[in-house]
Amino acid sequence: MGTSMSAETTLVEESGVSDIRRNDALEEIPILDLGPYLAGEAGAAEKLVAELRYAQENIGFYFIINHGVTPSLFDRCFDELKQFFALPFEEKIKLKFDTDMIGYIPPKSTIYETSTINENTKKDQNETILIGVEFDADHPRYQEGRRFRVPNKWPQSLPSLRETMVEYQQTMMALGWQLLPLYAQALDKPADYFNPYFENEPHCIGRNSHYPVVDLEENQFGIAPHSDHGFITLLPLSEVPGLEVLTQSGKWIPAPHIPGAILVNTGEFLNRWTNGRFIATPHRVVSPAADRYAITFFYSPCDEAVAEPLDTCVGPGNPAQYEPMSFIEYLAFYTDGNFLHEKRKRGAAGDAALAK
Repeated sequence: MGTSMSAETTLVEESGVSDIRRNDALEEIPILDLGPYLAGEAGAAEKLVAELRYAQENIGFYFIINHGVTPSLFDRCFDELKQFFALPFEEKIKLKFDTDMIGYIPPKSTIYETSTINENTKKDQNETILIGVEFDADHPRYQEGRRFRVPNKWPQSLPSLRETMVEYQQTMMALGWQLLPLYAQALDKPADYFNPYFENEPHCIGRNSHYPVVDLEENQFGIAPHSDHGFITLLPLSEVPGLEVLTQSGKWIPAPHIPGAILVNTGEFLNRWTNGRFIATPHRVVSPAADRYAITFFYSPCDEAVAEPLDTCVGPGNPAQYEPMSFIEYLAFYTDGNFLHEKRKRGAAGDAALAK
């Protein structure tokens, strides 16, 4: 059974299935232990499904421990990012992102205008390198001319960055696949329900960021209050605090650093798929006390996957709240609303400006 940041935990039985009730669950981020589940212990999956369901319906965030990923991989990723962001700006800007959302995003490039919980008006104080799924240069995806599916942009002076981040990407994709049966069963679907949407080229993105120590203006953040775009987000936290989560009671709480743990949260695409049942919790990053780095990994289905509210999440008195939408359509909506403001406002002229 997973543990909580608080000692006040109760276990009750409903319809023969263990269900977790935590008195402080809305104010604390629960910790789920994957060890027994990954070891195939009897009853471990059912217990973990109940814990995951409770976390996703009541706070939208949880930590996983004993997940099988070595902490040394996280450390190597953080070290590589420190070297990358320490490069001269002139070298980093050669990798500048465009409408395909791959490459380097300079500081003050984003305003999360799609946020529904804060009127974000100031540009965020972070710099980022976005890394998509790494394919071979001759992969058919690159030949289709489809938006977002372009080769990654790597700095020539740091060849080890590519090697390390691709290893991290493949590791997180394998971990995400192991979580899919838990999500399916937590939503009262067969364990393999989500598999077809992820087994053929899932759309995964690594948002690797640097949050410098800066004086922020009023209503300005490292990242402003927002919810993530995808299915789930996997985030091993660094030792430097800064991430805060908005609970259902309206309280901002810090996400603590738990050595070796990975923070997991629901994205807006899964929120739509579950008809709002699994919460896409708003979060933000405040100014850190020291340089902070993040290796955020968005695990999402293939481009063609359509989020139509599940039949287990609708019913009498609870009609579907969202129209069906494919993942690639939702990613375009989210991207254009938060990153490509000039593109949206100036149309073709904005496209030309961003391509420079």
